[in-house]
Amino acid sequence: MTKTLTIRRPDDWHLHLRDGEMLRAVLPQTCTHFARAIIMPNLVPPVVSMADAAAYRDRIVDALPTGADFTPLMTLYLTEDTDPEDVASAHAAGLIHAVKLYPAGATTNSASGVSNFDNVAQVLEKMAEIGLPLCTHGEVTDADVDIFDREAVFIDRVLDPIRRNHPALLVVMEHITTSNAVDYVNANPENLAATITTHHLVINRNHILAGGIKPHYYCLPVAKREEHRLALRAAATSGDARFFLGTDSAPHTDENKLLPCGCAGCFTATNTMSILAEVFEQEDALDNLEAFASLNGPRFYGLPINETTLTLVRETPDYPGHIDTPDGPVTVFDPAMPLNWSVK
Repeated sequence: MTKTLTIRRPDDWHLHLRDGEMLRAVLPQTCTHFARAIIMPNLVPPVVSMADAAAYRDRIVDALPTGADFTPLMTLYLTEDTDPEDVASAHAAGLIHAVKLYPAGATTNSASGVSNFDNVAQVLEKMAEIGLPLCTHGEVTDADVDIFDREAVFIDRVLDPIRRNHPALLVVMEHITTSNAVDYVNANPENLAATITTHHLVINRNHILAGGIKPHYYCLPVAKREEHRLALRAAATSGDARFFLGTDSAPHTDENKLLPCGCAGCFTATNTMSILAEVFEQEDALDNLEAFASLNGPRFYGLPINETTLTLVRETPDYPGHIDTPDGPVTVFDPAMPLNWSVK
């Protein structure tokens, strides 16, 4: 049995850090293990311009613990008023590494997102021209579409038409949750990749609903049936270069998670690497953990692979149940299974 595993230091290709005191409280949980992260722009107000991204990056760097080795990879929030030239300038300056598409109303702080996709065609064309990836929150928001079907419908109604109209556009399907999304990536080998979260490898919709509602497992896109979870595990552990880690770690205080209309998101930054090692060992695929966590993402984004390493040892980890913040405690994701791997 493998007792230690050393891999290139991983990156997180989908991360929420929030801002202000929350940013300062949760950032150390990521930069302890991860070298880089794609930073989500859905603040209030959102990060919509080159100037916004530069200011947010500076706040993140200022919040880093002394001696931390971490690079935030900034993104812009796509709106129907986004200026293609501003996007191009931010990319040329090395400031941004993607643009994020939120369908309006799809998730936390997405009210400024896109309703009419024709209105962002010029931005997408410019992104295709300069090789800047589009990261998609893949859900429609139509009231007549069941929440468990919104990802599959998004692929058919929104994503596939965008890719047909802009075939050179690099697209990352973020936090996929269904076998439909896995099948779509497998059927489209060019200019397409997908991130998979830690929690969607572990939970299905029963974890949220069976035996009483579990608010700390509620996320968007919502966890689906067990058959979909198994499809995600097969994709993540396969070694296929089109699938890589994006934790979607999303801090919310317990107070906000437990409201009658509670916030969506799982906070996994603290224990992701231990959970992933457990999942990959269960799938007899520990040899593919490095590809998923450390190699596939930078290759898709055209960035160098990290030179430093991270070592996991087969020991029971000791993680806190919550992180204290000035706004209140943030509960760390509970994988609902024993963990046998620790970061050395």
